[in-house]
Amino acid sequence: MSHAVSAAQSAIVGEPEVLEDDVIFPLVSLAHAAESSAAWLALKAAVSALRPLQVQDGSIPNTEHHADARALVSAIAENLRTFVPVFPHDEAYLRAAAVDFEHWSTRAFPVPDFFDSLAAFQPQLHRIDGLRHLVVFPMYTQNGSTDRLVEAVIVEVIWPEFVAALEAGDYSNKLFVPIRFVDFTDGYDTNSAVLFPETIAMRAVPTFTWGAIFADREAARFRRVVREASAITKLELPADAVRLLDDQHLAEETFVMWDLIHDRTHMRGDLPFDPFMIKQRMPYFLYSLEELRCDLTAYREAVRLERAEDTDEVTRDHAKLVQYTVLFDRIFRFAITGNRVRNYDGVGGQLLFAWLHQHHVLHWTDTRLTIDWADVPEVVIALGHEIEELYWRSIDRPKTAHWLAAYELVSATLTPHPASNWARVVDSRRDLPLDGPPKGFTDAVLPDEFPLSMFYEALGKKMADVIESTAGLTGRD
Repeated sequence: MSHAVSAAQSAIVGEPEVLEDDVIFPLVSLAHAAESSAAWLALKAAVSALRPLQVQDGSIPNTEHHADARALVSAIAENLRTFVPVFPHDEAYLRAAAVDFEHWSTRAFPVPDFFDSLAAFQPQLHRIDGLRHLVVFPMYTQNGSTDRLVEAVIVEVIWPEFVAALEAGDYSNKLFVPIRFVDFTDGYDTNSAVLFPETIAMRAVPTFTWGAIFADREAARFRRVVREASAITKLELPADAVRLLDDQHLAEETFVMWDLIHDRTHMRGDLPFDPFMIKQRMPYFLYSLEELRCDLTAYREAVRLERAEDTDEVTRDHAKLVQYTVLFDRIFRFAITGNRVRNYDGVGGQLLFAWLHQHHVLHWTDTRLTIDWADVPEVVIALGHEIEELYWRSIDRPKTAHWLAAYELVSATLTPHPASNWARVVDSRRDLPLDGPPKGFTDAVLPDEFPLSMFYEALGKKMADVIESTAGLTGRD
């Protein structure tokens, strides 16, 4: 055993400096004790103390804070190097991150630049079930904060065999990395369930090679919200849905399958725009349709896999469960989570619920929610086909004509706000700046263009405490 590894073991595990000859600590064991180690606790404390010194763009402009910041950054860099033998698959990243922190310090803490360490971090190359990563970057946490502060997180890869087989077959997605939380700093004590490279502070935008999603948080939120919502609405859940609510591990694996297909769908199909719509300013209901398109594709493929004769039993079981996760997460959590300002996921959830109701497979009668389960797949898939048809036709349309067609699709099912300019028609023309630039169209969209229905207003009030309680939730809670 090298001196470096021995020293790291002492720092990580807290063992005495002199080890018995017959005591050997495999590196994997060290990684699975990292969150309780002295090195992690010191690193996490340094990051937590550094964050209040930063402003929104990640810099530290107040020179009075620089002495403290230099000491904290030195501790972060030292502990990152300590973890090299513990996470050997991330050695290049850990060393590069330490250097990036030191360069930031020597340049007097300008807007951070972690391009080099981001380029060195390649988790998609090691998709092994249970493998851990320690990640420290200045970044904003999507759905959490727009402040680009330093965050530290230990994550664990979720990569069951049936998902590996799907990815190796018809559902290839080399960028997709499903993970679960082990420990994290305050920026992730929020609703954020992603770790995306584009949120990290860097001098240039590289070709992104990975995207990580916290399936444990998604599963835990789903289980808590759906259990409460089904009780409030008196919905009798099928036995398979009950299994999901009772089993965190099963729910995590189901979400990984959903996310695998959803994520790859952003890059596939008849796309009239950049698949991720990065740096595009457009009416937010366009984002609603894109996210819903990807979810409904996952639903459709889950139905196909469940029905296919050559599907193995493990995959078939999870395919059935994916259908419940898409349906219930959309109509119970997405629709009433977050504020009403350009809430595109909220609109997607409302649209799916209203579509099911108006196609007579979902019923709210005698203050009880019932669903005709045998008829649901055909109706859900039909909505997916409507969005796909919109996309296919829009390739031949001008941008604003596509936007208008998308609005017609949504407003055919959801009632717009009474004050909506988009919904108002004057002399057979919409009350929009049709002869101006597209910016005018976007500006005319109300912050809450499609308000909650009376059903959702009532449900939202009853579910408010439960929805709020899911912030910061992990699979361990």
